[in-house]
Amino acid sequence: MKMTFGLLGPLAVAVDSVPQVLPRAGVLRGLLGVLLLAEGERLSVGRLLELVWAGQADRVGRGAVHTGMSRLRGWLGGFGDESVVLESDAQGYRLVTGPGAVDLGRFRGFAADGDVAGAIGLRRGPVLAGLERVNREDPLVAAVEDEVRATVLALARAAQADGAARAAVPALTALAEEYPYDEPVQAALLELLAADGRAAEALRRFQALRRRLSEELGIEPGEQVQGVFLALLAHDREDARAVPGCSRVPSQLPRDIPDFTGRDEQVRLVLDALAAGRVPVIAGMGGIGKTALAVHSAHRAAVDYPDGRLYADLRGADETPADPAGVLAAFLRALGADPREIPASLEERSALYRTLLAGRRTLVLLDNAAGEQQIGPLLPGTPADPAGHGPDRPAVLVTSRAALTALPGSHLVDLHELDAPHARTLLRRILGDRRVAAEPVAAAQIVELCGGMPLAVRIAGARLAARPRWTLARLAHLLRDERRRLDELAAGNLAVRAGFAVGYARLPEPTRRTFRLLGLLDAPDFAPWVAAAVADIPPERAERQLEELIDAQLLQETGAEPHLRYRFHDLVRLYAREHAEAADEPAARTAALGRAFGAWLWLAEQAADQVPGPCFAPIHGTAPRHPMPSGVAAALLDDPMAWFDAEQPALDASARQAAALRMVPVAWDLAACQEKYCDVRGLYDEWRTTHLAVLQACRSAGDGLGTAVLTRGLIEVTTWTTPADGSGTAVDLADGAQTMVALEERARHLRRLFEEAGEVRGAADALVLTAWSLVAQGRAQEALDAGHRALDLATAHDHPGGEARAHQIIAIAHGETDLDRTIEHLTETLRLARLIGNTRFEATAIQFLGAAHGRAGQVERGGELLLRSLAMARSLKDRYVEAFSLLYLATLYAATGDGRARETAEAALAIARRFDLGHHLAQALGILGELDLAAGDRASAVAHLEESVLVWRARGWRSFLAEALRALGRAYEAAGLPESAARVLTEARELSDVR
Repeated sequence: MKMTFGLLGPLAVAVDSVPQVLPRAGVLRGLLGVLLLAEGERLSVGRLLELVWAGQADRVGRGAVHTGMSRLRGWLGGFGDESVVLESDAQGYRLVTGPGAVDLGRFRGFAADGDVAGAIGLRRGPVLAGLERVNREDPLVAAVEDEVRATVLALARAAQADGAARAAVPALTALAEEYPYDEPVQAALLELLAADGRAAEALRRFQALRRRLSEELGIEPGEQVQGVFLALLAHDREDARAVPGCSRVPSQLPRDIPDFTGRDEQVRLVLDALAAGRVPVIAGMGGIGKTALAVHSAHRAAVDYPDGRLYADLRGADETPADPAGVLAAFLRALGADPREIPASLEERSALYRTLLAGRRTLVLLDNAAGEQQIGPLLPGTPADPAGHGPDRPAVLVTSRAALTALPGSHLVDLHELDAPHARTLLRRILGDRRVAAEPVAAAQIVELCGGMPLAVRIAGARLAARPRWTLARLAHLLRDERRRLDELAAGNLAVRAGFAVGYARLPEPTRRTFRLLGLLDAPDFAPWVAAAVADIPPERAERQLEELIDAQLLQETGAEPHLRYRFHDLVRLYAREHAEAADEPAARTAALGRAFGAWLWLAEQAADQVPGPCFAPIHGTAPRHPMPSGVAAALLDDPMAWFDAEQPALDASARQAAALRMVPVAWDLAACQEKYCDVRGLYDEWRTTHLAVLQACRSAGDGLGTAVLTRGLIEVTTWTTPADGSGTAVDLADGAQTMVALEERARHLRRLFEEAGEVRGAADALVLTAWSLVAQGRAQEALDAGHRALDLATAHDHPGGEARAHQIIAIAHGETDLDRTIEHLTETLRLARLIGNTRFEATAIQFLGAAHGRAGQVERGGELLLRSLAMARSLKDRYVEAFSLLYLATLYAATGDGRARETAEAALAIARRFDLGHHLAQALGILGELDLAAGDRASAVAHLEESVLVWRARGWRSFLAEALRALGRAYEAAGLPESAARVLTEARELSDVR
């Protein structure tokens, strides 16, 4: 076996020239990459933390390095190449490889022999490209990058001197793409292109570089690049020629935007479309920056259109579309036509316009076009050159609220909001660096409240610039008031409202009404059926109105067919609400919200019944539902999980909005309907935060049933999942108390709530939760008593899910003391899970049965069941059950000496950390610690087991904590720490004493 490694590009590993799959963990790939870069030099633990954990180094313990190295050693050892050895001692770690095994060494050998082309042939991209965990600013990485760069530049110089420029162009082009701001590299590429007879391409690259430097860094190219450019111009004077037959070169473009920010990709799309002979159509809502982008792009392209630049605003002074005949008259005069000879008819003016533009490289910017019919007469007649290589032809650039897809040769550039960094940059360019840097938090709040809309950010900046004594925090405070925000976003002749008013005024009244009522919703996006519910109209009519709102740029599409959804820009939503408050009675607004919430609830209730999840009693309230047409409902609920995937953010927002509006019954029902979905998908934070918000409204309103149902859901999610701090160590939720201990009192309180609400099935669920706490505290007999009482209640009140949960906890309470009864109750759990059709709980029952059979010595049967539960969990995309199945499998593998134990436990650990599953985390760490101990890796064993003990303490699970302490004691003894071992072993014995 011969292992080889590639660093000059994405990290690559091959065995006997056959590529191998890299470790899944990013940390392992990072460690392997930096050890290979070190070329056999030893790297200390601290150095490895800097290289692989970068900004997190101060929050990650040394144990993380030891753990990673242990896993990496195991992975490398699996290939059987004895020349590859990962060594460790007190000074750190180093990786020894066979001769010529790393491409970096071969690269240096070629370079030393003067074989520059051979060296470049090994390069596949940037060093360790794509490794996110590697600190690329570190000298170890940067030095190799600089070395490779210098070698490529040497190739360029040699190729140019030998008259073989073409051979070096690909390598230098790739380097230039990777170093877009490296002027020596860019200059070398321009020289190579010119030497290869491609001066025009070199000039285009220079223009692109100048735009990039100006837009992103605010600078011009340096002397080296400028020198190459001037040399190119000396051999290419065609752009400076006079325009035949024309005494006037119009230059009508508005002034370029000095603080234009962002939009790099959109500028590129516009320029590429122009170069290809297409008609770029910049479309977007009012205030989104269409004109700014068009003017900026036109100025960037102006050098390619020496015969003139024409501009017309096609929106009249009264917001009505401008007359094309009048626009043509102005264009003809600008092109030198005698005003007395301009024809009277539109057709003749258009013909003369096309004649004058024929053969001229002129750019025409048509701003704020209303539609294809308006701009048809304004299009030049010269056909586009398909090759797009510098023909003598005019070009057209259009902005419009509409997409104008029917325009021949059009290329749509759809414009949306600025992202937060670019919006902050725009504010800084308006106000100055010092003022924004003094209040970074307030600046971020301002651009967030402006929703990334350039016009809004520009207005906010203008207001602050005119009021130098104002703090940014003051304006942010004013903007936070939704009722005043649009008032505050007005300065001089600029106003956000004005941009929306144009589209709104052109809508028919029924569509305006739907727009206003939709604006009342807090949902981040919505499906077409929501519009039908909120407006109380048929779905077909709602879809037509949504299309009208899209065309008016008052609504945005998200998703794709057949799952199209719609969203408002935040400021458009406020505009819609303003109009709703002015035009619609309060009762009509409340009724519209009630219909929307009722439709979501009607569908969510049915979808939740089909989602596998916790077997709690399905308890609902009396909130009004708004049924949808049967055909619509059937299509929506064909895949309940997919429906929840699309609707969960809207359901979340609607539950919170209903709670804030004191529509409490629908609020808590909407929240509760999401529990099973959130559990399967691992959306624990969303589950927690929404339940907490709506629970407060239930308590304030005295809604006892809602309080009980949401308390039950909160207990479930906070018992089995816990938020994590920055280090990834589990943090307890229950106000400092151990989670499983605190569960006892919380469950007893829940039982009282359900009994007061008259809901006996909920009381049975509470008894099961009580039993879980008692099991964790080692009070097995009390747990059995609670479990049997829960079983009796559930059986008496037709709650099969409660029966299944009761059998499960009874089985767990029996534990290993009576495995026959354990298996008997788990078998009944499985039967009931299948009876109620809950595949999630079926997978849980199978997994517990597998573990029980394994403990009973029936290894083959246990493994078979656990693999089946794992497959079911993965088909459901249920990471909670998947992690548990992996843990039980890892335990079984470890007990039987199966080599798959470590990778299985590591997979469970990864899920536990990602989804903050405290129980799973502690158990996975314990398994890995035991495996480390067996392998003789004492440092890693201690690190894993110390963290496991820490998490079990927070969990409050007595038997698991005692087991982890015993394992840690053995690890301390192996590591030569007898005092620490004695301390934790004493604590383990005390925990194991019979209470």
